[in-house]
Amino acid sequence: MLVLGIETSCDETGVALYDGTRGLLGHVLHTQARLHADYGGVVPELASRDHVRRLLPLATHLLERTGCRLGELSAVAYTEGPGLAGALLVGAATARGLAYALGVPAIGVHHMEAHLLSPLLSRPAPDFPFVALLVSGGHTQLMRVGGVGDYALLGETLDDAAGEAFDKTAKLLGLGYPGGPALARLAAAGTAGRFSLPRPMLASGDLDFSFSGLKTAVLTVIRGRALDEAARADLAAEIEAAIVEVLVAKSLAALRAARLDRLVVAGGVGANLTLRARLAVAARARGAEVYYPELEFCTDNGAMIAFAAAKRLERPFLVSRSSSLGFTVRPRWELEAAAQ
Repeated sequence: MLVLGIETSCDETGVALYDGTRGLLGHVLHTQARLHADYGGVVPELASRDHVRRLLPLATHLLERTGCRLGELSAVAYTEGPGLAGALLVGAATARGLAYALGVPAIGVHHMEAHLLSPLLSRPAPDFPFVALLVSGGHTQLMRVGGVGDYALLGETLDDAAGEAFDKTAKLLGLGYPGGPALARLAAAGTAGRFSLPRPMLASGDLDFSFSGLKTAVLTVIRGRALDEAARADLAAEIEAAIVEVLVAKSLAALRAARLDRLVVAGGVGANLTLRARLAVAARARGAEVYYPELEFCTDNGAMIAFAAAKRLERPFLVSRSSSLGFTVRPRWELEAAAQ
């Protein structure tokens, strides 16, 4: 079983080949960070056009590098949603056309399902069931994962996602795009505590999140005062500490509620080193284990799409099949709706 995976949900063009016996054969990724840097965020039309330029050359390069041929493919997988509509359409149209020409299934994959399964590409891989913290620029959710296609929502953000909070507060500090990694670098030179920021919904008694108020609090601190470099670093450290404290507390509460001792952290914010360090300490104190994908698979990538599709192909009832040549994408798509 050889699956070609295509990821085009936002501003990364990812292509990968996953073999059911040999594992991941290879993956390539093009990031559009430079393209969008001047705008301080992703411009959807520019993202779509760049996917058109990059996707087929990347796929051709990967096939040549791995020594695989199109005729060997068992399926073509693509990100069906959620994401930017135009960007999703580029990947979907390419994948569906290729699959039709080859006479193989085209499998639409939920972007967040691919993220939460991506730690299974690493070793050691977590066993089911586990709690998953899906934390990125567009999502902050806690899920109970019983297996492939078995997902139950435990809690989610009521407004901004954690990654969005990182990016927006980084912009308030005058940092470049992408904001999350830039803020983390600045925070490494500062000390939390000099400024006092809220920990939204830390004591709410549920597993939901809210980060919009944190952004407002940072704006209040900045407005009307000039911050030198040391003060900016201390504020960045406090922002990071506030977000991480909430993520850690809610994750541990989710483990208690689900009566599990395995936590999977997936999504771009999972690459944050402070989050990893704090979770390691807190989980160890509770006797729990934390699993992450490799750093190269924390951000969007084709490998997680190919892998998620391969896992579904192992259980054919999880793969929806249609003889229609028409297709759709889902810019908004709840993960529970993709469960079976």
